Amino acid sequence: MTQFMTFAVLQSRPIADRPALTGRLARRLALPVMLLALLSIASAAHADVGATIIERCTHGQSLSGFSQQDYRRALQELPAEVEEYSDCANLIRRAQLAAAGGGPSAGGEGAPLALSPVERAALRRVPSTGSGAVQVGGQLIRPGIVHANVASALSSLPSPLLAILAFLLACGLVLAGSSIRNRVRAHRSS
Repeated sequence: MTQFMTFAVLQSRPIADRPALTGRLARRLALPVMLLALLSIASAAHADVGATIIERCTHGQSLSGFSQQDYRRALQELPAEVEEYSDCANLIRRAQLAAAGGGPSAGGEGAPLALSPVERAALRRVPSTGSGAVQVGGQLIRPGIVHANVASALSSLPSPLLAILAFLLACGLVLAGSSIRNRVRAHRSS
């Protein structure tokens, strides 16, 4: 019990009685501590830029005033849900293009989208002449011709949907048979 009391007494002595960091040690520690504090603040602010752009986009606010690197970061950080259920990816690309001086602002209608290098390469590979047959994966593909049969179309449908279609077909056949039977009986009785 006396050890606890001694500890409490040592911790409760006035600040003036505690040893202070003074002299060379304080000067040596001051600069690294300040640099670490500044770096942590700057990195936290810089890391938030992508999230800020995404948040502004989802709330319908202006996306102008950011750097190209910030727009790239926002596109990289864009959650799948936001990309799938909103037009934020296109709006961010439009704002990126506008910031580069290549087009209208992010909110403008009909603004051209900036293409990535991969998309540009894919567009260059697209033939610009006619609609002739193309060799793809060892097969000759002709535009306008769909090579599918009913079996392949039905086999790709989910089982519950196939069951519903079969039930509807059976109901249609019963109704058609009932209608034909009623007409035949009406014709016989007249």
